[in-house]
Amino acid sequence: MGGLGDRLSSFLNNRWLVFVAAMWIQSCAGIGYLFGSISPIIKTSLNYNQRQIARLGVAKDLGDSVGFLAGSLSEILPLWAALLIGAIQNFVGYGWVWLVVTSRAPVLPLWAMCILIFIGTNGETYFNTASLVSCVQNFPKSRGPVVGILKGFAGLGGAILTQIYAVMYSPDHASLIFMVAVGPTMVVIALMFIVRPVGGHRQLRQSDGFSFSIVYSVCLVLASYLMGVMLVEDLFDLNETVIRILTAVLFIILLVPIIIPITLCFSRDPRALVEEPLLQDSPKGPAKSEEEDIIFSEMEDEKPRGVDMLPALERQKRMAQLQSRLAQAAAEGAVRITKRRPHRGEDFTLTEALIKADFWLIFVSLLLGSGSGLTVIDNLGQMSQSLGYDNTHVFVSMISIWNFLGRVGGGYFSEKIVRDYAYPRPVAMAGAQVIMAFGHFFFAMGWPGAMYLGTLLVGLGYGSHWAIVPAAASELFGLKKFGALYNFLTLANPAGSLIFSGLIASSIYDREAEKQAHGRIGDRNGISSFSRFLVADDPLKCDGAICFFLTSMIMSGLCIIAVVLSMILVYRTKPVYAHLYGRSRR
Repeated sequence: MGGLGDRLSSFLNNRWLVFVAAMWIQSCAGIGYLFGSISPIIKTSLNYNQRQIARLGVAKDLGDSVGFLAGSLSEILPLWAALLIGAIQNFVGYGWVWLVVTSRAPVLPLWAMCILIFIGTNGETYFNTASLVSCVQNFPKSRGPVVGILKGFAGLGGAILTQIYAVMYSPDHASLIFMVAVGPTMVVIALMFIVRPVGGHRQLRQSDGFSFSIVYSVCLVLASYLMGVMLVEDLFDLNETVIRILTAVLFIILLVPIIIPITLCFSRDPRALVEEPLLQDSPKGPAKSEEEDIIFSEMEDEKPRGVDMLPALERQKRMAQLQSRLAQAAAEGAVRITKRRPHRGEDFTLTEALIKADFWLIFVSLLLGSGSGLTVIDNLGQMSQSLGYDNTHVFVSMISIWNFLGRVGGGYFSEKIVRDYAYPRPVAMAGAQVIMAFGHFFFAMGWPGAMYLGTLLVGLGYGSHWAIVPAAASELFGLKKFGALYNFLTLANPAGSLIFSGLIASSIYDREAEKQAHGRIGDRNGISSFSRFLVADDPLKCDGAICFFLTSMIMSGLCIIAVVLSMILVYRTKPVYAHLYGRSRR
């Protein structure tokens, strides 16, 4: 019994179990991607117009991106408590929306509905923060793959939940909102005590490479399967039995990764083989006090010139003597020692990171790259319609799959760059932005088939950002305050979308649509803006590549600027990555 108990304890504290549980939680964290399916139900039930639905969409975007509270609470509370708060927000927010839509609760004013949508969607930020913080700490030298896979599952969450809803489809379309309120809440509560740091850096195994290969294979199979299911369900009228079988296969694919921790813990030797060092070499022996740490930093400033050129033993002797003298002087009050600010690669607070140029280079580069990608995602329906495509949802489904593959691939290839070449991870972000620049160019040209190619390139590039940036931020600014740092960087997404979609794309589209309307109806050339406001429910429509030509060219140019910013960051952080990863190559 003792042996079985040890193996069970090893299983519950295995970092791969935490990773798999985080993947399942992230599968439920794509609530925001379902807004396009939920909004028609809200619009019909509450008699909203398109402008009111757009305001709910803004509340959804803000809820999905404003994660300051989640980041702060994840540093104070245990991660299970942060997950529980997110689950409660999800349940209360979308549960109340369901009660209002089904007339089980009084109809609320629009501002109150916006608050409910914000609260419900904001629960995602707790899921994301807890999953990323725990897994990045458990896999400190595999940050790229871990972040890419977790963010990828979040991107596929909408497609997974939609397929599950297809099984429980009922004439009452509001049941989708009920599923969004209850489903993720149940999954998170069931797994919230599993997702936590478990000292994963001490659990390195020789089989970890094979385990990651299994997870990558599951990701590729899952993406391919969902793409196939979407196409089949779109082209054919399937009966209920076939849909149940397709959904059962989906569950089986999602459950496959649990084989990894089971095999590792119940095999012949459940113990870890090697201890995985953190990226920064920890000093051996007893932990230093903060005062000793400060004295050591002062010693770096006070050491004589040329001491680094001495042989190792002589250098250690000199440094020990200097440390002893500094400690004695500090004790006697002869010197005043001030704590230095952290250097790149050490642990930063958010306040300390905000005064660093590297942090703002990441933020602005992310704003230009990811913001332009989100603009395409938000306007993909109008872009495809302007080029004459009727089945716009096909492109929406496709970009969701490419987004997923971009996140998984971005994490994989950026990790190869830092591990094999000790080269800065942001170079992978520059590559993704080059890909996006070409994608925007194809959208601008409007050539036959350009929609498919542009969707592929922008989806891959956009997804890659969300695997590369969190991993790079944790490497440059540390893990201690990673939750707060990550949630601040996510603000680049809605900020970029507001600038590119809310100001640039919509203004240019309306101007081109107005030109075409004036050309078609000569006698309405003098139509006033007030008259157009009165018929806002029947907006002007633009046809042809000209509708998004200028917008796409602007975003292509901004992606090139983002490449330049990323390469500046690469140049500035070369020494950091050489220090973090260079020794692992020797």
